[in-house]
This record gives sequence, structure tokens and C-alpha cells, in this order.
Amino acid sequence: MSRDRPDPSEMSVREAVQRYLRRRRADATDSSVQNWKYRLKLFVEWCEGVDIDPVGDIQRYDLDEYFDVRSATVEPATLEGEMWTLKTFVRYLDEQLGAVEHDLAEAVRIPDLDPEDRTDDTTLHTDDALALLGFYRRDESTRASRGHAFLELAWFTGARQGSLRGLDIRDVNHEEGYVEFHHRPETDTPLKNKTRGERPVALPDESMDVLAEFVDGDRYDVEDDHGRKPLLASLRGRPTNNTIRNCSYMATQPCVHSPCPHDREREKCEWTTQIHASKCPSSRSPHKIRTGSITWQLNRGFPPEVVAERVNATVEVIEDHYDWATQEERWKRSRERMRGRREYIDQLNLETETDE
Repeated sequence: MSRDRPDPSEMSVREAVQRYLRRRRADATDSSVQNWKYRLKLFVEWCEGVDIDPVGDIQRYDLDEYFDVRSATVEPATLEGEMWTLKTFVRYLDEQLGAVEHDLAEAVRIPDLDPEDRTDDTTLHTDDALALLGFYRRDESTRASRGHAFLELAWFTGARQGSLRGLDIRDVNHEEGYVEFHHRPETDTPLKNKTRGERPVALPDESMDVLAEFVDGDRYDVEDDHGRKPLLASLRGRPTNNTIRNCSYMATQPCVHSPCPHDREREKCEWTTQIHASKCPSSRSPHKIRTGSITWQLNRGFPPEVVAERVNATVEVIEDHYDWATQEERWKRSRERMRGRREYIDQLNLETETDE
């Protein structure tokens, strides 16, 4: 006797989203699930507002209509993220549950963005990053401080905020000049891509010197709640994500080495305090440092696949979301790659052809 199974197409849209998110928790980080939850919540509310229920009632026209509604209210880059999340959700309904029309996910429109649509002037630009690093390395009062150590790590690894927060002293290999990122969810430091995000990343000698000085000097000699020794330790142990962000904002303020671009006096400016550092228009978050670092590494001639391995992202994601090089910088890269392949071009000469 067969079991009486419910018809998946009869689920409400809200129930379907909840089921989808439960399934994704097994292979995604909490932050990713929260992002998807917010994006799909908007879709659920729209469906309920136009009386689309149950989930099997979703039609191609509805998805096109939702695209038009969202495109009128959000920026293209935001719309792109929302539509990718929706497309993945609809594909799950089709391929995993059979709850909607076959291939319905193909009706979800993904905006075709120009590079300019993704350009963000709030990235940490190369000139600004190198000026900050140069100052910290020269200045005796700030060299090897936590802010300096953070910036060396963030710029030269291009790592995510959570990855930097999870580093321990033991993850720094001073002899061979690299740091290792490990997925340690059981002690509160997961990586976004879990074990697939584990990797060693080499740093320049000068950066390694700074880390050694920091560990021997300004670093708080503490352990976290799990007995681990966090590299970028706070007074109480493992820094919170908010502490890492504040560290980033403080470390990237240009007034640490130059006159304030906003005509303020550093000694009197509230933006120089941790609680208000994020309000400084010139300070940058860890994500903006990551973006600037990736663009810089590509401009320095690193092959995209090498950068992808260092920063734990796919080449496609890097090209679409992180590479904010100017058109001139892109042309320069292309010419350099062409020169590097010159030996292959020589083989195209007719004189090199041999009779078989």
C-alpha cells in the first residue's frame, strides 16, 4: 500500500521558501542563508500581495512581472543578486520537488550588466592602499599595530572578513611566508565555502615581517572561548565581526598619513573613534579592501585562475563582481597577456609549416 504523499505544487509560496532554506543550511553558511531569506521574503510578500498561491500557480508571466517590479525600485547590481537567488529557488522547485512547470527557472530574467553598473567608487583603490601600507611600514608609532597587521593581511590575501577573523597564530607560517585559512565551524570560525575554502596564501616578505612583529608586540596575549589563540585578537579573545569591521574602518582613514580630504582636524574629528569610524566617507570595509585587492592582483599580471585560488572565488565571480578595473587597465592586461603568448604566434608563420 503506497503512502499518501502531499502534492508539492499545493504548498504555499511561503512554505516552499522555508523548505528550500532548510535544505540549503546543510551546504551554506548562516550569512548566505540569511541573505537568501531576505531576498526570497520580498518575493513571498509580492506573491501574497497579488494572490499567487499555491506555489504551483507561479507562471512565466509572474516571474517577468516580478522582475519589472523590482527593477523599478533597486539598483541593477542588487537586482542581479535577487534574480539569481530567485532562479536557484525556482530550479529547486522544479528539479527537486516537481512543484512547478518544467524549466520554469529559465523564465527568471538575469539583468545583463555593463561593467559600469558594478563600478563602486567606495572600493579601496590601489593608490590609497599602497599609501596607507607605506605609511604604516615607515611610521614607528603605528608599525605592526593591529590595524597595520590587518591591512597587510586583507590587502595581500584578498580574503573575506570571516576568514581573517578566523586566523590563529598557528596559521601563520613565518618560515615559508604564508598564512593558512581553515574551516573550523565547531569553534565558531567557519569559512564561507567550508572545506572548499581551505587554502594557503603566500604573502610578501615585508608583510610576514610585520605579522611577526605584531605577534611579538601589540597583539593581545589571549585565547578565545575554545582555547585557540586568534591572530587579530581583541582584549577579550576572538574579535567579533563588528570589531574586524571597525578595525578596517580605522586602518583605512587617509588622515592617518595625509591631510583630511573632508577638511576636518583629526584631533577633533569624531570619525577617528571606533564607534564612529564607519561614518568617515573615506574609510573602507573589509569587503571593499577585498575588491580593491582582487583588481590590483589582476592588474599586477596574476592570471585570473591564480587570483581565484588565492581569494577562494571562481573566475566567473571575480570577473562579474570583483574586478572593477578601468577600461584602460583591462586593455593593459590584455596586451601583456598577448606579449606573453608571442611564442605561440611565431608558430603560425607559414615558414614553420613542415610537410607530412
